[in-house]
Amino acid sequence: MRQEPISGPPTAADLEPTERFDFHEPTVAAFARRAAGDAEDEATRASRLFAAVREQIRYAPSGELHDPAAFAASAVLRTPQNWCVPKALLLAASARAVGIPARLGFADVRNHLSSPRLTARMGTDLFVYHGYTLLFVEGAWRKASPAFNAALCARFGTPALDFDGRTDALLHAHDGEGRRHMEYVTDHGAFADVPFERMWAAFAEHYDMARLTRSDGGEDALFGGGGDDGTDIGATVI
Repeated sequence: MRQEPISGPPTAADLEPTERFDFHEPTVAAFARRAAGDAEDEATRASRLFAAVREQIRYAPSGELHDPAAFAASAVLRTPQNWCVPKALLLAASARAVGIPARLGFADVRNHLSSPRLTARMGTDLFVYHGYTLLFVEGAWRKASPAFNAALCARFGTPALDFDGRTDALLHAHDGEGRRHMEYVTDHGAFADVPFERMWAAFAEHYDMARLTRSDGGEDALFGGGGDDGTDIGATVI
């Protein structure tokens, strides 16, 4: 498993199926074909895939962190909701399935609207190793974060991200009221696979994992509540 960031133009490896990008699995291949539909150009295919991942897998601020088996596109498709890294992985696998080179990207993001409850629980408003997708469309790498579904964004007054395939679609710097929201602090670069050791080490360095993963009240207790499903976009592990 390659743990070092990569750069430069796409290679044949950016189109291949892997244990994580397992679009050779029928469910993933079918999902990608259905989402892309009859789109003939790369940008439209990329845009449709982004929307499908954003909406079909609802965002949840929790999920499996330490089981590598959960980090495969086919596994993500079996979940009704998931967090940023698995959703970014599914988008990358789907893009490869329709001929668009794709990689994973990771960044540390500061959530300026993090709730006091979550900040106290995590000990910080910095969310390390937020996952996004890089897609090579029309001769350039584009960054896209399919994490937050539209219904969730609407509940908290934040516009849902749209991706046209030609410009980056990263988390909003401000919410619908103009308040500062997401700040990209450190970009860790692009990776050919999930950099588990790097990601887990960052989690261990910044968070009290025993406290963070303790099950003593569900998502409402851990993430500040707010929505029908306990998800608070102003208080998310992203």
